Amino acid sequence: MSDTPVIISPQWLSEHLEDPQVAIVDCRFSLADPELGRRQYEASHISGAFYLDLNRDLSSPVGERGGRHPLPNVEELAEKLAAIGVTSQETLVVAYDDSRFGFAARLWWLLRYLGHDKVAVLDGGWKSWINGNYPVSETIPTAKPGKFVVNLRSPMVVDIETVKSRKDLPEVVLVDSREGERYRGEKEPIDPIAGHIPGAVNYPWQEVTDEQGNAKPPEAQKSRWSEVEKAQEIIVYCGSGVTACVNLLSLELAGIKTTKLYAGSWSDWCSYLKK
Repeated sequence: MSDTPVIISPQWLSEHLEDPQVAIVDCRFSLADPELGRRQYEASHISGAFYLDLNRDLSSPVGERGGRHPLPNVEELAEKLAAIGVTSQETLVVAYDDSRFGFAARLWWLLRYLGHDKVAVLDGGWKSWINGNYPVSETIPTAKPGKFVVNLRSPMVVDIETVKSRKDLPEVVLVDSREGERYRGEKEPIDPIAGHIPGAVNYPWQEVTDEQGNAKPPEAQKSRWSEVEKAQEIIVYCGSGVTACVNLLSLELAGIKTTKLYAGSWSDWCSYLKK
């Protein structure tokens, strides 16, 4: 992996808006209103930013298995990235949202999965940009197309069979990234079955940031994972493989590299439990 920082500040980004080697991607999205993010983008966005949609661009169509947000077709995503000016290992991609990294981290993780290390998320997201009075625009930008070549890192992803076979091994930790109520099965607002994968420990993804959506400092991220940092493998999941990426980002900030995403997550797991 490269030395590209995981988190960048609004000030840094404001000073690089005209840099041809920087591509900004708006990842705002609402699970409750899937068109909201695009409407918000069209109304106002960081100057020069392009929009990528969680459902259309950062996921594949939903099937019977694979969860609510299956990973996208990598070649199709590569074409979309090239179209917004991203060139492999040259362009720094900066992702932002208004959901405490909930969707920006998905793009961050996907780019690394595709072999592109020059990617970061904007600290504090859209809110911090607005609060800093930095430039916004309604104009949909045009890009000089880049050249994106996929160098897939397949070991970063595991499927349900791998989770089943490895989750109870002493050197493996399985992390559930959902809020405590969903992990404990006290409520389940989205999936048909409540609960968690047996053996999983709970690290809610919202703990990665403060109430303003800024990343907690690296020392806090490291402390957060202190009980599992010696694991040989940490498999992370959430409801559909999206907000789990916030925990994967947190683990990266903590300096822990032995991580994998169960992409189908709970929505895939419980699809095998339905009668």
